Amino acid sequence: MQSFDSDGVQIAYIDVPAKEGAAGGGDPILLIHGFASNHAVNWVNTLWVRYLTEAGYRTIALDNRGHGQSEKLYEPTAYTSDRMAGDAVRLLQHLGIERADVMGYSMGARIAAHMALDYPNEVRSLLLGGMGFHLVDGHGLPQGIAEALEAPPGTPGPNPTAATFRIFAEQTKSDLRALAACIRCSRQTLSRAELSAIDTPTLVTVGSLDTVAGSGPELAKLMPNARALELPNRDHSTAVGDRLHRQGVLEFLSQRP
Repeated sequence: MQSFDSDGVQIAYIDVPAKEGAAGGGDPILLIHGFASNHAVNWVNTLWVRYLTEAGYRTIALDNRGHGQSEKLYEPTAYTSDRMAGDAVRLLQHLGIERADVMGYSMGARIAAHMALDYPNEVRSLLLGGMGFHLVDGHGLPQGIAEALEAPPGTPGPNPTAATFRIFAEQTKSDLRALAACIRCSRQTLSRAELSAIDTPTLVTVGSLDTVAGSGPELAKLMPNARALELPNRDHSTAVGDRLHRQGVLEFLSQRP
């Protein structure tokens, strides 16, 4: 991996060239992963990087601050969505990319939405995976995740979701204290008015069994240039690498301006 200085925070990333002669024409796409994950788990292991580069897209994926190989911070206020969106924009600037398609999953979709709102000229199209109407109403993940991450090993989680995140974070060898700080301050919502101001071409993709994201169609209705894709029989953890998800994204990219 490579890294760069994002306003004093070291951010790790990969930059994979497109397959020459493919339909994507070398257009850049930036991938932003979800909470407690990293670029490899979210995008490499699920074959997204392979499929996108083979389709002709220059594929850039970062480890969000506090995750993967990026710098770990322990103050919750370091993890607001707008600060993480700033990391993503500065990565594009670091690479000399004026404008890119931006795809995020779960927390990464939240960051991508804030990016499109605050930096519209840098976002060619917006792909929101695993994030639906809960971007507006703030529901989704239960309380207790930070406490589960900070608890001594073997402590029962306060609820099944919190326990699952603790197990996942340990499996990915994450910094549990950094993740606890992140989850405490990274779930900013967007208002209906803010969403109506995002006229970027947008695809909202949510699994039909996903209780974390909220309704994809209901979110898409609030945006002037968005459409929704539902993935049958997929939940929050299984939708990201779904074949129909990849097909829908590639079709959307081939049709966007």
